[in-house]
Amino acid sequence: MPRFQPRALFLPLLLAGVALTSCVSPPMADPTNTAPPRSASTAPANRADRAELPVPPATSAPGTHKPQPITLSFTGDIQFEDHLRPRLDHPTTALAPIKEQLQAADLTIANLETAITTRGRAEDKTYTFRASPAAFDALSAAGIDVASMANNHGVDFGPQGLSDTLAAIKRAPLAVIGIGANDDQAFAPHVVTIKGTKVAVIAATAFNDPTARNYPAGPDRAGVAAAVDPERLLAQVRSVRPTADVVIVFLHWGIEQDQCPSDQQRSLAEQLAKLGADIVVGTHAHVLQGAGRLPGYDTFVGYGLGNFVWRNRRSVQETTTGLLTLTVEGRKVTAAQWSPAIVGANGLPGFTHGDEAERMRRDFADLRDCADLDAVPAPRTADQIR
Repeated sequence: MPRFQPRALFLPLLLAGVALTSCVSPPMADPTNTAPPRSASTAPANRADRAELPVPPATSAPGTHKPQPITLSFTGDIQFEDHLRPRLDHPTTALAPIKEQLQAADLTIANLETAITTRGRAEDKTYTFRASPAAFDALSAAGIDVASMANNHGVDFGPQGLSDTLAAIKRAPLAVIGIGANDDQAFAPHVVTIKGTKVAVIAATAFNDPTARNYPAGPDRAGVAAAVDPERLLAQVRSVRPTADVVIVFLHWGIEQDQCPSDQQRSLAEQLAKLGADIVVGTHAHVLQGAGRLPGYDTFVGYGLGNFVWRNRRSVQETTTGLLTLTVEGRKVTAAQWSPAIVGANGLPGFTHGDEAERMRRDFADLRDCADLDAVPAPRTADQIR
């Protein structure tokens, strides 16, 4: 299959078309400006005692209750380096310009691309990121409910930094997944019931890098949920599937700067779909990749969401971003909305509107071609994503 050919730089290569068919689907509406009350959740899965607490059984067999639509939002990579660092001096307002969008869904999930420490020795790698525990406060205050740290920067400052990170997670005001004092903790899902639908979110890194090789969580070893060998991840999905209505797998994977998914991504997505994962969303490439329904399955796959809160603006592709919002009824994604944005000089995404947003959504839709994904319709009205 020929590889996707980028358009001109002024037409950002956005995965935004999950909610659009190639030519005939109506355009997706801009995100609503009305932020609903957040749904109550169980205690975050990252708490110190989570290893002793199995995934709670569903209150009824999954799929037996009459489902109400719920909305789930996903962002790409977030860090607080360079000119973003001073924002953590005031964490409650650090992400205030994008709070309205992040709060709009029932559950918002993001990738936190940094160690949480002020100590430790930097790992021997080109880029190392760290932030104070105020990063957790900033994400929570902005409306993010779940942060994955299963990525190649979660242990950028060695064992000391990892110890500090785990200590900070115990006090975090949001769920932090994908990292832990052992593999049970690192792979443990965050479980939340939203309008009667039990949602389980599992995070892992499938990117073969020094973090996954040097700090994979094990039975007696702290680290990240490493899924370069996916068997532990697949076993976790198999275990969680009977106890949850919706199973989400949030991954760090893919090839940097490549807007088409790798063979490894495609293979892992299909394995997860076969085991019953309902939504598979990922980050790492720093550019957008295709998103839509995996042919032959009901599983929705978003291969890559690019950068979201990011320090540099090296290319149009790396600054093209957005918020992916899925409407779910029962186990099925019934609508997908891409709210396109551009990372500004301040490091925050600026959401676009009108003709520019529609153009970016069309570019996003084009990315489905090399990802071999099917379109999912946009919400019929903005009310559906409130």
